Amino acid sequence: MIKASIQKAFDDHSRAVGFLQDSVELLEKMAGLLIESLRAGGKILVFGNGGSAADAQHIAGELLGRFRRERPAFAVLALSTDTSTITAIANDYSFEEIFSRQVEGLIRPGDVAWGLTTSGNSANVVLGLQRAKKLRAKTIAFSGGDGGKVAKLADLCLVIPANDTARIQEAHQLAYHILCDLTESALADQGRSDPNE
Repeated sequence: MIKASIQKAFDDHSRAVGFLQDSVELLEKMAGLLIESLRAGGKILVFGNGGSAADAQHIAGELLGRFRRERPAFAVLALSTDTSTITAIANDYSFEEIFSRQVEGLIRPGDVAWGLTTSGNSANVVLGLQRAKKLRAKTIAFSGGDGGKVAKLADLCLVIPANDTARIQEAHQLAYHILCDLTESALADQGRSDPNE
């Protein structure tokens, strides 16, 4: 019984990750948006709930810090990390506005808002992306199932057509690692100063 459960997890994981093989062009376009924004001096705001909040922090850490290469830091911020801001907005407005309010204050035209929601319907992620679009920023979404509301809202949306949250998140992780690698590779030498200056 235990072995069968483990094997099922392996099989379901392989199927979920396998969907990415049909998303090569989409991932290339997403990387292009990130690269274009950062190259022009823009920033990326990443947000989600629960495991997707952890993924948002993971993405920010890889890009603000480094993924594989030594290079200048990129302007990337996860909106799930400032507990004082999140709880103030949730208390004074609503939990649904914890991302949209931050987006309103931080985003500028040419920046990228990147929302993660395995259902595609998390209200605060949807509102965050909507606010970003109103403020003329580019939008990226990672979703699952049928894509939900964010699939129609975001400029570009990666949908993992699975129903198991864990498997969707595992595919999301591979996808965002690919995007981190592509972005870092394209911009690795941008802004690097000459040590002899």
